[in-house]
Amino acid sequence: MRLILLGPPGSGKGTQAALLCRRNGLEHIGTGDILRQAIANHTPTGEQARPFVETGKLVPDGLVNDIVAERFQRDDRPDKFVMDGYPRTEAQAASFDQVLRQQFLDLTAVVLLCVSDEAIVGRLAGRWSCPKAGCKATYHTQTNPPRVAGVCDDCGAQLVQRDDDRPETVRRRLVVYHKNTEKLIPHYAKQGLLRRVEGDGEIERVYQNIMKALQAQAGPAC
Repeated sequence: MRLILLGPPGSGKGTQAALLCRRNGLEHIGTGDILRQAIANHTPTGEQARPFVETGKLVPDGLVNDIVAERFQRDDRPDKFVMDGYPRTEAQAASFDQVLRQQFLDLTAVVLLCVSDEAIVGRLAGRWSCPKAGCKATYHTQTNPPRVAGVCDDCGAQLVQRDDDRPETVRRRLVVYHKNTEKLIPHYAKQGLLRRVEGDGEIERVYQNIMKALQAQAGPAC
């Protein structure tokens, strides 16, 4: 089984990728992991990516493509995998298509987790965490609220919200997603690989939806 997971930030791609790997013997391949590994191994492309990663800047498409290609050209290339976070753009998708052809690997499916923007904002904007070292407890205002609003149950520290989880930031991230990643939907639909899955709901239910979709014919994008 060789899969790509698509979906907006906060749609649960990482959670579902972990489940798919654990239950189906797949390798979880995330862009961040590949970049960190290349940097740790001091590969030429890793050294080129280092200043971008260390300053929090977006690594250019071409460089990301080269690092992913290197991973699949190694002797220990993954044969069964879930791609999480790559490709993000149409250019990356075209590059990955070429890498897979060169390695004689065919994708099983591209799973699109469908979650509305408002649901995503609700998921992420409700997340708060304890900043105290050694605690780091996490909460959600709707699904797992602290006993006292804004206060950690475990240590009593004032909870904080990550900048990435603020509603205005989440909406900006969604704009970028719709501008770039959604172009991948027709790209993979034309290849008959796209599977749409309702991504709103309990983790186990979403997983079962994915497994059912993998056994079904490709359908229209959501």
